[in-house]
Amino acid sequence: MSTQTTDPQALDRYECQACGYIYEPVKGDDKNQVPPGTLFESLPQDWRCPVCGARPSRFNNIGLKGSPSGFKENLKYGIGVNNLTPGQKNILIFGGLLLAFLFFISLYGLQ
Repeated sequence: MSTQTTDPQALDRYECQACGYIYEPVKGDDKNQVPPGTLFESLPQDWRCPVCGARPSRFNNIGLKGSPSGFKENLKYGIGVNNLTPGQKNILIFGGLLLAFLFFISLYGLQ
């Protein structure tokens, strides 16, 4: 079995289309005795999803952990928001809501 490499594509995570399980090469798969560092392409022929038993062909590449969400060809559009990771987008959205709420509450002090 292959281990981690410096290739950025090597550590891409794969999500099961049937149940949503995410295979992460960094963690491996304890249930099926797949050691950490095993690339998705290097999984044994008889490997199945540990949750639902789906074949590897039912998995989609979802990229690196913390990578920008969405289609890679769309990341160049917009005003930079498309390049944000999901965590950064959450901070932007909920931070904006908190700021709007604070402005709204501050209007009660304008008597």
